[in-house]
Order: sequence, then structure tokens, then C-alpha cells
Amino acid sequence: MCAFHKQTKFITTPEFAKIKHLNIYHLEDEDTGYSHPEHLRNIHLKLRRKFTLKNAIKGYKLRFSAADYAKVYINGKKVGQGPCMGYDFCYYFNEYSLDGFLCEGENLIEAEVYYQGLISHASMSGALKFGFIGEIVDADNECILSTDQTWEYTVEKCFSVQSVIRGYDTQYIENYDARIKDGDYSPVATRDMGYTFSDKPTKNLEEYELTPVSCEVLENGALFYDFGKEITATLKLKAKGRSGSVIRILQGEELDDSEYRVRYKMRCNCVYEEFFTLDDGVSCLREFDYKGFRYVTLVPDKDVEILNFAASVRHYPMSDDACIFETDSEKLKAIFEMCKNGVKCCSQEIYVDCPQREKGQYAGDMTVTSLSQIYLSGDLSLFKKALDNQLQSAFICPGIMAVTPSAAMQEIADYSLQLPILAIRYYEFTGDRDYLKNCLDVCLGLLDYFGKYDRGDGLIENVKGKWNIVDWPDNMRDGYDFSLTKPVQDGTHNVINAFYIGATLLVEKMQDILSVKHENKSKALIEAFNREFLNTETGIYKDTKESSHCALHSSVLPLFFGFAPESSVDKICDFIMEKRLSCGVYISFFMLKALCRVGRVHDAYSLIISEDECSWYNMVREGATSCFEAWGKDKKQNTSLCHAWASAPVSLLIENVIPEYPEIATVKTKICKKHRILI
Repeated sequence: MCAFHKQTKFITTPEFAKIKHLNIYHLEDEDTGYSHPEHLRNIHLKLRRKFTLKNAIKGYKLRFSAADYAKVYINGKKVGQGPCMGYDFCYYFNEYSLDGFLCEGENLIEAEVYYQGLISHASMSGALKFGFIGEIVDADNECILSTDQTWEYTVEKCFSVQSVIRGYDTQYIENYDARIKDGDYSPVATRDMGYTFSDKPTKNLEEYELTPVSCEVLENGALFYDFGKEITATLKLKAKGRSGSVIRILQGEELDDSEYRVRYKMRCNCVYEEFFTLDDGVSCLREFDYKGFRYVTLVPDKDVEILNFAASVRHYPMSDDACIFETDSEKLKAIFEMCKNGVKCCSQEIYVDCPQREKGQYAGDMTVTSLSQIYLSGDLSLFKKALDNQLQSAFICPGIMAVTPSAAMQEIADYSLQLPILAIRYYEFTGDRDYLKNCLDVCLGLLDYFGKYDRGDGLIENVKGKWNIVDWPDNMRDGYDFSLTKPVQDGTHNVINAFYIGATLLVEKMQDILSVKHENKSKALIEAFNREFLNTETGIYKDTKESSHCALHSSVLPLFFGFAPESSVDKICDFIMEKRLSCGVYISFFMLKALCRVGRVHDAYSLIISEDECSWYNMVREGATSCFEAWGKDKKQNTSLCHAWASAPVSLLIENVIPEYPEIATVKTKICKKHRILI
């Protein structure tokens, strides 16, 4: 099915209709000569069209997309928002039922469309593509209204045009002035954006209002609110005052000792301070972009009365009863709920690494987050779309990209080599052989890409085309003895080769499933790896052949992928238990899974409930309501306090621990693996 009818066009301003689009796709280190006009950034556009219905029967639907993003209203009531980020050749759209929105006679449809113009992981912006496309169809898919030149637009000036940017070019500050009204409307122009739309709409975000669990009037007259836990949301604020009265808005994930209580200069390098300027009478705040936060302090001028305050929470559909976890252990319950809320906050239109600083769908994060989200939601659709995005990024580089889809090009070798893990995972849950074949084609290209670094015996060296990360933050690499500068130093190191062998093993498994004839290259690779890195005296793996240092990471991955010699298995497990969680939360997923793979399930469980300084319970101890980016607030210089890559306990408990030790807890999920494959 074509997403839109032939008469439905992208509408934009006359200026954007004439301007040449920019190419934002390139290799990370490629100099593109990219140049974007500064005055064409941070633009809010309002579009509108009146239309008449003789019979407002049920069954009408709204279908739309936008560049970058839109919120659509009918008769003053919000219908929905979107789209999800997507590449030009698979651009996404949304579809909403209009039951309850339309009336007989005259109706008004309005779209608030935003173009950011920054190159970042948070959007597909920066290509000078700005506009909106939409249509209303009846129950028979007959188009009764479409975007065309009969629509009108005005550029909204009520949002600040200051070039103050938060995070990693993630979002502009949104000071809002209710005194500034819409200007005159002008006819729109139409423009071909060059998009090919996906064959079906994406799932719509779940949105609902949440009121604070507490409110306190501070000594300085400010109002301090606590929503009880980390949320991803926009604010809803109604206030009464005089024209020019101001409410200062401070938001944060934690408290401090300041007079306003909220640490709004957040440790994740976002400054959540904005100003709401009122008009005479009652004014309503309009926020466009979302934030991740728990606390809010409102600092109103003396003549201002706060009439209503709440948050509009948003996330991918995830009902609380989709996964029910019960245990007598308060510690285990706190850990599970903390991870669950972190996954919920980070499951937006994509798996965001965090809902503040970057808002990007990182492939390495996805390895952990997607498995948690599948069990917590009982839904594979977000994972399927995320995996699609990984496969699609091969058009930029056959070694695929680290953040997909994204306007910012970033390449991390470790993350790329995890694509076969995700492909096998989708097959495990669905048994979809056709899709596995699609994955195989890209995975073979992936191995070919890394094969160009073959030093002669199958091991890869000098992998300079992409960042070699090992773990993050860098102080959680357990002293890994190889310089991971960008580009990486010359030489051969353990972790990138372990991921390369793991990818090779899984691609061979995919070929076996699909009955595709192939050469088993993994055997020779494993032999070369063991000659290079295995300390035969200790049974533990070294970081490099030249070094005597054995970081935790160097032994975890051979155990995870199942190619460590049988004689080394117990020695590696004992080594892991001696080192404990002396790694980042990202690698902890592989470590716990590795222990479970070889039957050391109870050891894995003991680490999940550990009270060490590096542990999930330490996050709880530090007040977490969503899992942190690192083991503690001070374990990383710019720690996000909501980072779903730390959610490993969710899948470990469900897949490994509880089946082995059912007395620990009970869990009910709406999804199971149809094809269990040990990796």
C-alpha cells in the first residue's frame, strides 16, 4: 500500500520549497563541506486548513508525516504526533483514529511542525527538508482531505529564537512567551522531499497526564514538585498573571543544596532552565520537545497564580500488566522496577540511549535494551523497526553505523559486530526465516567489511575505520592494555577480535538455519585467537599478545560466544567472580549471560543482587528510580541517571535465573521465544 494518495503533497514555506536539499549521509571521518544556513534553524511552523463534513461518522483516520516532527490538532484537541526518525528511502508515518475528534459541519485541522536544523542523534534534521504531509481518509480509504496549496501557514514567534542548545546538539532551549500571538497566515508551497515511505505506519506513542506525588512551597516562594520517579515528558502548566509576568522553570533528575532544590544544571551536561512569560489573564505553557526528569521547581513572579501543573508522559506502549514480577526480596524488587522504568523512559519512537543528552539509538545499547523491552512490553515491533534501521544503515557503510537512524554519523566497530546477535534474537522470537535471510545478506557484507583488516591468519588488526570502544566509560575498562584512541593504535587487540569471531559464529549459525552452504571460517579464527591471546598457564585471556595484562573484558566475550576452551571455562568464571562488576554496565550484560551459558547461574544472580560499590543496588542506594548510565552518579563524568543499557537484570532474571531458581521470584510475560538458540 502506498502511504499517501497521489494528490497528497508535502507542504512547506515558499523559502524551503526553493532551497536545495543537503546530503547528511557520509562516513564519520569524511569531510563533506556541509554548510547549513544559521537563520533556517529552530523553526516552529503552524499549518491550518478548514474543512466541512456533512456526516461526522466514525471510521475516519488521520495519516501524516513530517520533517522533522509534527503535532496535529483537530478542533483544538491534540490527535497525535510523529514521525519516528527514518532514512529517506524508508521514511515513517503515523496513523490515528479520528473517532471523537470530528463534528458535522466545519472542522479545523492544525499542525505544529518543527525543524531543528542541527546535526545530532536526536533527529533526522539538517538536510533542509522541512514540511508536513497528511490526509484524512474514510473507512474505505477514500481521501476526503489532503495537504496541498489550499493550506495556510505562519511562523510561530512565541518560542525563543536564542541559539542556546542543550546536550550534544540535542535540543534548543524553549523559552515560551504567551504574549506573542500567531501572525498573519500565508499560502503554503509544495515540495517533493524525495522520501519513499515505509509500507505501514509505526505504532503511536502512549501519552498520558501524570500529576506530581508531592508539592512543597519553599521559603523563597518557589514551588517544588516531585513526580516520584524518572519520567520522559513535556510539562503542562496553566497560570494566571499580568502581561510580562514570568515563571522560571527548573527541571532535573536529582536534588541539590541550592535554594530551589532541583539540580537543573544536570550532571549529564543538560541545563534544564527555561522561562514562561505570561499574557494578561490565564496563559498555558506550550512545550514541544521532551525531557527526562523527576523534579521540577517553578519560580513565579509574585503576582502569578499557578492554576494547574502536570506532566504529559510519553513512551512506546508498555502496559504494566505485560510483565508482572513478584518477589519477597525488597532489594530484588527495587532493582527490577528501577530497570523497568529505565526501559520505559528510553523506549520512545526509537530506543534512545537516554532521554536527555543524546536521544540516540545506539546499536550497543540496543543489544541490552531491546531484550528487556521485549519482555517488559510483550511487543516486538519496536525491536523489529530498530533492527530494520541497523540493516538500512549499510547504504552508508557496509560495516553499518553505530547510531541508526541518525543525522549524525557515528561508527563503533564493537557495536557493528553485534548485528548478528540482534538478527538471531529476532529469529528466536519469531521463527521468521525470510527476515533472517535479509539479515544474513547484510551480515555477510559486515564480515566482508571487517575482513579487509585481516592480518593474514584471520585475526583483524588496525581497525581504524571505526572507533574501538571495548567498554564505556573508559575508566570501566579494567585497565585494558591497548590504546583506544581514535583512530585506534596500530596492532591487534582482544575485544574487537572476540566480537569479530562471535559475529562469524552467529553468521554461520544463520547459514545453517537457512541451509545455506558455507565455509566454516570460525574454527581457524578461534585457533588463531587462542594462540594470540590465551595464557595457557592461567587459562585466562590477555588483552594483547605483547601484554601480560588480563582485563575482565578479554575473557568475558570468549565465554559469552562459547569459544573459550573447556579447560578454561571454570578458570574464567572464577576470574570473573574475583573481578566482580569491575566493568561498565554495558559489558555486564555479556558477563552475566556468559556465566549463565556455562551453568554458573547462581554466580550471575549473586552479582545482580550484589551490594558492592559497582552494582545495581548501588544505584538504588543512591536514589535511582531508573537505571543509571554507570554504577553510580560519580562513576562517569557526565552520567545520565536514565540509561536503559543498564537493564540487564530484566532479561537475565526472566531467561536464566528464575527458570533455574523459581523460589527467587515469579514472572509472567506476554511473550516467549519460539526458537531457543544458545549464544
